[in-house]
Amino acid sequence: MSSDQKILVNLRNEIHMHTHLYYVKDAPIISDYEFDLMLKKLIDLESKFPQFFDTNSPSQRVGGKVSKNFNNVKHDYPMYSLDNSYTKQDLDNFRSRISKKITNDDLTFLCELKFDGVSINLTYEHGILVRAVTRGDGVQGDDVTENVKTIKTVPLKLKGNYPEKFQIRGEIFIELNDFKKMNIDRTDNGLDPYMNPRNTASGSLKLQDSAEVAKRPLKCFLYQVIYENDESKTQYDNLISASDWGFNVSNSFKLCNSIDEVFDFINRWDNKRNNLDFEIDGIVIKVNQIHYQRILGFTSKYPRWSIAYKFKTLRASTVLSSVSYQVGRTGAITPVANLNPVLLGGTIVKRASLHNEDQINKLDLHLNDHVLIEKGGEIIPKIVDVQIDKRNINSSRISFINQCPSCLATLSKNESEAHHYCLNFNFCPPQITGRIQHFISRKAMDINGIGNETVELMFQNQLISNYADLYTLKKDDLLSLDRMAEKSVDNVFEGLIESKKVPFERVLFALGIRYVGQTVSKNLAKKFKSIDELISQSYDDLLLVDEIGERISKSVVDFFKDEKNLLNISKLKNIGLQFQTGTKTNISDVFNEKTFVVSGVFQNYSRDELKNLIEINGGKNLSSVSTKTNYLLAGDKMGPSKLKKASEFGVEIISEQDFDKLLKFKS
Repeated sequence: MSSDQKILVNLRNEIHMHTHLYYVKDAPIISDYEFDLMLKKLIDLESKFPQFFDTNSPSQRVGGKVSKNFNNVKHDYPMYSLDNSYTKQDLDNFRSRISKKITNDDLTFLCELKFDGVSINLTYEHGILVRAVTRGDGVQGDDVTENVKTIKTVPLKLKGNYPEKFQIRGEIFIELNDFKKMNIDRTDNGLDPYMNPRNTASGSLKLQDSAEVAKRPLKCFLYQVIYENDESKTQYDNLISASDWGFNVSNSFKLCNSIDEVFDFINRWDNKRNNLDFEIDGIVIKVNQIHYQRILGFTSKYPRWSIAYKFKTLRASTVLSSVSYQVGRTGAITPVANLNPVLLGGTIVKRASLHNEDQINKLDLHLNDHVLIEKGGEIIPKIVDVQIDKRNINSSRISFINQCPSCLATLSKNESEAHHYCLNFNFCPPQITGRIQHFISRKAMDINGIGNETVELMFQNQLISNYADLYTLKKDDLLSLDRMAEKSVDNVFEGLIESKKVPFERVLFALGIRYVGQTVSKNLAKKFKSIDELISQSYDDLLLVDEIGERISKSVVDFFKDEKNLLNISKLKNIGLQFQTGTKTNISDVFNEKTFVVSGVFQNYSRDELKNLIEINGGKNLSSVSTKTNYLLAGDKMGPSKLKKASEFGVEIISEQDFDKLLKFKS
C-alpha cells in the first residue's frame, strides 16, 4: 500500500469513527466544523487519487447515484414474518409449544421492541457493507444499497472482531420529531403533509436519487445477526457484539427467565410507548439460546422460536352517519366522516379523517355502515375497515361531491393530485377566512390580539372580506363583537401597527399564494427586490429562480393576474406594509463583487448577522454553493453536501475566524 493510499485509508477510518460517535453514541469528541474539514480533506484527496476510490468511503454518504430501477435480489436466508400474539394466554401457548422440544430448565427469552418501520437486510464482508436489500416478499427484495449508504446510523465499515461474512437485519424509520419537522416544512411550502412516518420511510428508501434520500432523516436500528457457524451462545450475546462492531442497537432489550417476566416487560412498554420518539407496535419475544433456535426451526411462514406480541390498537366500532366536507384556504376539499359518538382511548369520538376521494373508494363506504375506527398518528381518528356483514342492502354508496359545500362552485381535480379543489378563490367564505387566518399567523404577519375565532367573527359581521380590510377596522366595530373588551381591542390595533415592520419576504408569504411557502418566499424576495418587480415577471422568468418549478411559477403568475389580488396589494402598500427589501447603506466595499454562502452555527455571530456584515461591506449572499460562489463560510453542524459542492467547484472554505481576519485585513 502506497503512502497516499495509507493516508486515505486512515482518514476514512477516522471519519467512520467520528460518524459512529456522533450519530450512534451521541457522544462526539470533535466539533462539527472540525468534522466537516476532515470530510473536505477526504473529498479533495479522493479527487486527487481516483485510483483509490472506495464505495464505502464516508464521502459517499451524501448520495448522488440515480437508480432507474432496483435489482431484485434473493435472500440467502428467508426473511420470515412473525406469528402474532395478543394475550398472555397466547404467550403461554407459545411457551408450551417450545416445551415439547426443549425440556431444559435453562431456557430464557430475549424481549425487544417491535419497531414500526421498514425491514432491511444488510450484508457485510470483511467489515464492509456490500449490500442492502428490502424484505420484499420474504424470499427476495430490492437492492437499495446506494440509498442505505446515506443513512448515518448504518456503518459502512465495522470495527472490532467481526465475522468475515455475515448478515444483519434491522428496521429503518423516521423519528416522530423529525417527521413533524418534515411536515411543517411541507405545509409551509404549500405541499400536502406526509401521512405517517412508516410510509414516508418506505417511500424515501425507494427514491431513485440517493442524494434526495440523504436529505431524509432516516435512522436504523439493527437487531438480528445471521451467519454460518455462529459460535455465539445467545441472541443477547449477538446484540452486544453487534453494538461493539459499530451497529446502532436499541438498548431497550431485556433478558427474561419466564413468560411472567416477559409479560411484565410488555406491560411496562405498553405504558411507556407513547413517550418514545419513534413508533413501536409491540414486543418481539425470541428464544435467547441460538442452539435452541436451531432445534425449534421454522414453519413455512414463521420461526418457531420467536413471536410478536402486538399492542392493542386503540380501535372501536361505530356507525357512519354522514360525510361532511371541509374547505381549506387553498380551496382543497377534505372529507370527514361523521360518526355516532363512541368512546375510544378515554375520549368521545364523533369524527374520523377520510383524506380524499381515493380513500372513500378504497373503503367502499356506504351510508350507515358499521365502521372500525382507530387512533394512530393522525390528528383525528381514521376509519380502517368496514363491517360489510352488518351493511344494510338498501344503503347508498357514498359518492364524492362535485360542488363546493360552501359556495356551490363546481369542483376541479388535477390528475396528478389527490385532492379536489374549489376554484372560486374570491367568493368562497372558508377560503376567504382561511387566507386571513394565514395572513395573521405567527410565521406570516404575526398580528397579536387576533385569533382564528376573531377572524370568523369579523367576517360573519361583515367587518372584513379580505386581509387588507384588517387595517381599516374601527375601534367601535371591534367593541361591538362578543368577548372583545377595550383592552383586547387595543391589543389588536397595536398588533396591526407592529405588523407594518414585517419584512418583505414574510409579507409575501402572508399573501397566501398557493405553493409559496416560507423558503420560496425568501428566494423570491431575494431575487426580486419589490412586489412590483415580482409582478412583472413571466412564467419563464420565475423558472430561473432557485427552487422554483413549473407548478410554483404558474401559481405565482395566476395569483398576480387576479385583479382582486392586485387591488388588495395596492391597499396594503398604501397602508405601509413592506413590499420591498430594505435598503442598506454600505460601510465599505471590501467584499465588492464577492459572493458568500453562510452555513452552520457560529460562536460570535448569528447567521443573519454574518449575512448583514457581508452585505454592508459590499458582498452578496447566496443560498447554495455554485461556480459563482467565492467563499463558503462554514460553521458547526453544517451538512456535508455544501462541503462536497465547494470542493467540486473550487470554492474557498473559510471559518468564522478566517472571516474576521479577512474583514479586518481588507478594511
